[in-house]
Amino acid sequence: SLRMACRAVGISDSVYRYQPNLHRDDEVVAKLQEAVERYPAYGFGKLFKVLRRWGHPWNHKRVYRVYCALKLNMRRKGKKRLPKREPAPLASPERINCCWSIDFMSDSLVCGRRFRTFNVVDDFNREVLAIEVDLNLPTPRVIRVLERIIAWRGMPGKLRMDNGPEFISTALCDWAENNKVELEFIRPGKPTENSYIERFNRTYRTEILDMYVFKTLNEVRDLTENWMREYNEERPHDSLNDLTPWEYLERHDSR
Repeated sequence: SLRMACRAVGISDSVYRYQPNLHRDDEVVAKLQEAVERYPAYGFGKLFKVLRRWGHPWNHKRVYRVYCALKLNMRRKGKKRLPKREPAPLASPERINCCWSIDFMSDSLVCGRRFRTFNVVDDFNREVLAIEVDLNLPTPRVIRVLERIIAWRGMPGKLRMDNGPEFISTALCDWAENNKVELEFIRPGKPTENSYIERFNRTYRTEILDMYVFKTLNEVRDLTENWMREYNEERPHDSLNDLTPWEYLERHDSR
């Protein structure tokens, strides 16, 4: 009999009769693959939050099991251990336009030609206000970008930046003085004193600059514009209690 045969080989008959439900996780697989295709740079933590925002109540252990089975794990880059630092405290603003962080980044097209980006972030809700892309971004161009943002956002109380040549120029200082905007420079070699923009820069490089090979500046601008919309409207932020920048701003304004 079946029972005697199972005893002979040392297994229970319930184990022999067990039939795995191969289609149990089909919906999880489909939605997880959809999220990965839409947000290819997100790790498991962000993807799980995206699925929750889409209304799926699956347990994180179940989603992680499927995530690992699909081999979606992102390889972590090793970091060198540095001695403990004591950076100056970075205050979190209590309202919008209290302080904007600004910085430059650079990358290259497939032909090898370098281009730069000028990034502006509001420290209050981590909203990206502008990413200007071009081969060269001198101080007059920086001022035009700031004035374009001010036209719809309002005047900032303070700008936090490093000591780059575009930022320490007389033209920017005169513009700030005429508009009563304080310029706050971090100490040389202390990027942690401008952590909000530095953290944003890493995300932008991971999800756009390192993700694609660009042939033209227009490709960079188009992808960047779409990504900015996603960043402000769809991406949950750990520092904002898993809200998007616009959701956080809307909740603050409704108080």
